[in-house]
Amino acid sequence: MKMQQAREEKQLESALDSIIQRINDLKASVASMIFKVENEYETLNWPTFLDNYALLSGHLTSLSKLMNHDKCPPLRNLTVLPLMLSPERDEQLVQGTEGRVITFAHDLVPDYLRTKLEPLAENKMLQLEHKATNLTYDNAQKQATAYQKVVSHVWDIVNKAREEWEVESSARGNTQQNSSVADTHVLVAAVGMGKGLKMVTNPNGQPNPSSGGMMVAPQGPGRPGAPPGQGQIPQPPQGMMSKAPSAIKTNIKSATQIHPYGR
Repeated sequence: MKMQQAREEKQLESALDSIIQRINDLKASVASMIFKVENEYETLNWPTFLDNYALLSGHLTSLSKLMNHDKCPPLRNLTVLPLMLSPERDEQLVQGTEGRVITFAHDLVPDYLRTKLEPLAENKMLQLEHKATNLTYDNAQKQATAYQKVVSHVWDIVNKAREEWEVESSARGNTQQNSSVADTHVLVAAVGMGKGLKMVTNPNGQPNPSSGGMMVAPQGPGRPGAPPGQGQIPQPPQGMMSKAPSAIKTNIKSATQIHPYGR
């Protein structure tokens, strides 16, 4: 008899340790989720929230499987009794409850060791059960139909909002073109090869110093909205250079001397 009682006590202790471990994991997940909701609500998205909720669901499922296991004793058959009631501060109790319970006094025992609902909640549950029992089948069907219409209406609103959001997202993804490839090629050719440059002269036939003596004349029909003929390249007069002479002296070396990889 004593051996059986010792075996049951050992089994109960092991089951309680496993349950406490699962509850601590669940408590940590709940605390992490509450922290994200309160502090990261600006950057928290729906997939992350669902991941945290799935983690909570997994902990609850694991705890339920552990409590329904064959090796776990039926906890509903056990009763927790207070060994000592005192209004004084209990450090061991504070450490065990992580500071939530400081004293184990007479006014706290009915709340922490309660095995039934509170009287007000129990009376409310009895009233609801009595109302559900006396409800006829026709009235129940009418209420279920009304609730179904409300749920369907909300579902339609959510789907419509989702479709509008997807359309706006796809529209934002298609960025409008704000550059011209032809104009870019004209600028590159003018800077790199001097294509389309001409000498700008004043009415006396002398170079205009205010413009540096050079200008870029775009090729082709020009940009949209330009006046007719403005985008054409005017031909320079006979005897006039197509490029302005440079005053900078340069020393051009052969390609074989400056090539880093000589053959």
